[in-house]
Amino acid sequence: MNKTEKVQFVIDTLERLYPETPIPLDHTDPYTLLIAVLMSAQSTDERVNKITPLLFERADNPYDMIQLSVDEIREIIKPVGLSPMKSKGIYGLSQILIEKHNGEVPKSFEALEALPAVGHKTASVVMAQAFNIPAFPVDTHIHRLMYRWNLSNGKSIAQTEKDAKRLFPKEIWNKLHLQIIFYGREYCPARGWNLDNDIITSAIGRKTVITEYNKKKKK
Repeated sequence: MNKTEKVQFVIDTLERLYPETPIPLDHTDPYTLLIAVLMSAQSTDERVNKITPLLFERADNPYDMIQLSVDEIREIIKPVGLSPMKSKGIYGLSQILIEKHNGEVPKSFEALEALPAVGHKTASVVMAQAFNIPAFPVDTHIHRLMYRWNLSNGKSIAQTEKDAKRLFPKEIWNKLHLQIIFYGREYCPARGWNLDNDIITSAIGRKTVITEYNKKKKK
């Protein structure tokens, strides 16, 4: 298969496996999604979904959030990890949303990335999933799979995002990034990976990755 055929094979396989792509983080509006995504850094969606209801019961909008102290926020979100940084970020961005954006989450990368504790990936998730604006948030699953599939060189998240945007049609970015994440979790994880079950990597995978896998399997 040439590069174009490989890309189409990925799209077709993922569409067949994951015709529906529910958003993994529970939320009710752009603000609660933004907070959930911020909390998900170096944590799992499952853990975040257990903690966000406790936080949102107290404050599901920036006005209520700044009525809590940073320490109160930290106490609630402690189980998701990195709570000192995340609680400051949640409080700080809530203040800025009120002061600069009338309490609304802005619809631009620039404004989102100017908020405390909000990086490019978090902004991309919010743009794609809250506002349906084309974006390609790259998490560890996408970074790993794009390398294993020989569609990116694995040098950096920024490079993987650039390659993904170049290779895949813009109109499917928002759905496709979720499909790749679902596939990575189910068929192509970092640990406990079984190539026999991994349809895509078996068909188009980077030769060095497959050789390395087979060597380890023989040991």
